[in-house]
Amino acid sequence: MSTVARRPTLTPRQLTRTDDRLSFVYLERCTVHRDANAITAQDAEGTTHIPSATIGTLLLGPGTRVTHQAMSVLGETGAAVCWVGEHGVRYYASGRALSRSSALMEAQARQWANPRSRLAVARAMYRLRFPEEDPAGLTRHELLGREGRRVKDCYRAEAARTGVPWRGRRYTPGDFTSGDAVNQAVTAAAQCMYGIAHAVVTSLGCSPALGFIHSGHELSFVLDVADLYKTEIGIPLAFDVAAQDEEDVGPRTRRALRDRINETSLLNRCVDDIKRLLLPEAPGSTDPGGDRDVVTLQSDRDHQVASGVNHDGPDGYGDVLW
Repeated sequence: MSTVARRPTLTPRQLTRTDDRLSFVYLERCTVHRDANAITAQDAEGTTHIPSATIGTLLLGPGTRVTHQAMSVLGETGAAVCWVGEHGVRYYASGRALSRSSALMEAQARQWANPRSRLAVARAMYRLRFPEEDPAGLTRHELLGREGRRVKDCYRAEAARTGVPWRGRRYTPGDFTSGDAVNQAVTAAAQCMYGIAHAVVTSLGCSPALGFIHSGHELSFVLDVADLYKTEIGIPLAFDVAAQDEEDVGPRTRRALRDRINETSLLNRCVDDIKRLLLPEAPGSTDPGGDRDVVTLQSDRDHQVASGVNHDGPDGYGDVLW
């Protein structure tokens, strides 16, 4: 019988793609272990088997214990792991990305490092949110002004559509209940979208910190990505929930958003949007570098050469290093 230690590591092509996985699985008050290539969650009610290759991000909440073998199979299948607070509200730590390629991270760094391309990506993000407008030629200040006006218009339009009174955005950090029902719903929807965006950004191997609109925070790019779907999904859904009932707005908003994400295949769309934004020169590529497990060396003139080879030979290629 094959032991866990002797099972071969899965190759990138054997792994389930990011956009084909569950966005996240949240567990609390259980012991997470391994059974073959699945993880198990054991609590007082019994044991649940979860195929590890179908998980985008595993969220470990309060009261969870995870074994070394469980972490081993999660690493082999490329699942990201995050340690979070109750219901995933707080984020404490995380594990590896799904992607083994640095293509998207390098593209993000190149786009971010140049002020012109950074502004171009910001304009492309605005165009994704409001395709009927052309942001070409707009400065950053003009982009921010237009975005703010469009968001205010969205709030007013949703209030008129649902009949929910709207007195402006009110949120006190750390005090979720300080706002009225619709403000609580908007906050809950935003927090969920940040979590989804964070899971996708990290699973693709991108940097959460290198933002093109937001700046100065470790989650700047996460905030950028989450905002792409604010006026289309987050705000309308929040008003729908608040119009139904003012009780338990937070949990109902999270469940409703979970269902909407599944109905609209938002995870797939989020992956594709990030790739188009960071690699606009390769529109036909659906998975740039995502299933490669290749390491190269950087040479002169931005040329890359094979790794694992001693380049001291007369033609630059000599003995294998190892």
